[in-house]
Amino acid sequence: MIDVAVVGLGKMGLSHLSMIKAHPEVNLVGVCDATGYLLDILAKYTGVKTYKDLDKMLDEARPQAVIIATPTHLHAGMIRNALERGIHVFCEKPLVIDPADSVELTALAERKGLVTQVGYHNRFVGAFSEVKRLLELDAIGTVNTALAEAYGPVVLKPAGRTWRSERATGGGCLYDYAAHPLNLLTWYLGTPESVSGSQLTSIFSAQIDDAVASTLHYPNGTAQIISNWSDESQRKMTTKITLWGTNGRIYADRQEIHVYLRDTATIPDGYRVGWNVRYTTDLTDAPWFYLRGEEYSAQLDSFVQRAQAGASAGINDFASAAVTDRVISMISEDAVRGDARLTADAASDLAVNTAPKGRIAAALSALRGGK
Repeated sequence: MIDVAVVGLGKMGLSHLSMIKAHPEVNLVGVCDATGYLLDILAKYTGVKTYKDLDKMLDEARPQAVIIATPTHLHAGMIRNALERGIHVFCEKPLVIDPADSVELTALAERKGLVTQVGYHNRFVGAFSEVKRLLELDAIGTVNTALAEAYGPVVLKPAGRTWRSERATGGGCLYDYAAHPLNLLTWYLGTPESVSGSQLTSIFSAQIDDAVASTLHYPNGTAQIISNWSDESQRKMTTKITLWGTNGRIYADRQEIHVYLRDTATIPDGYRVGWNVRYTTDLTDAPWFYLRGEEYSAQLDSFVQRAQAGASAGINDFASAAVTDRVISMISEDAVRGDARLTADAASDLAVNTAPKGRIAAALSALRGGK
């Protein structure tokens, strides 16, 4: 058994609380939140010890591990408090807003030999983990092109302010939605050398972005990230990954993985040349407790097992999440660069000034009104 506490009782915090309390190897020793009436209800009907102050809970309840599910801007300080006390930490994504904090916290956890994990649940989806396995087997050869997508119906009209609607508190589609496919890309392809063409678009929100688009540059090709949380055509969040390689193609979402293998490919066991389809249900073990999706149970179980074993290196640890934090920051910085765009007029001037004389130059001149 391991003693665990939960911090933050919003949507994800309550989900984590429900799952971790049902875990057969966990003793829930405390929950912490700023909302008094919610704590009163939990104390009355569950008997769990409740706290409004994090430091007090950590000192009194003395958990061996903590689950942090608060707004993103609060993560760094809370994580540091726990790590300095020698407590293992599971934190909701993204890890932090400032990538410098993620590097510092990763180093602190490593010095203390503590287990860390971030809630990028897609790595526990059978189809997405199968993509990783196939890439490690070099099934499709060198990946030269990738597309990572996430869509959902989160913001469909102008709304009042919440922590998600403020840039400084970690809101916006980039941090809340695009982080998921970005995390898969960094898992599959590593850290990009650079990013370009980044666009953060506000559709309904006044302060933050509702859609994200960017190009990630790798030594052997590029990856596109497209995310939109103002997509009413989606019933719930939908994440998709497509990878093109020298020997084939992979497409995956939460439900299934489609793999096309050329006759030049190294064919893994269970696959054949041409199209192959495998389903997440066939690639996923039955969870010990089901809530929202098998991947949510699986990620918490992984954290519990690693914490009990003291296995500091593992899937979704702080080191891997820090890579995603860095890419998020790169996209954010690229999106506000004033010199990053080639306008239509500038492109026309460039074409006229560099194109060969003759019919091409005459045609371009005519299109520009004879100028």
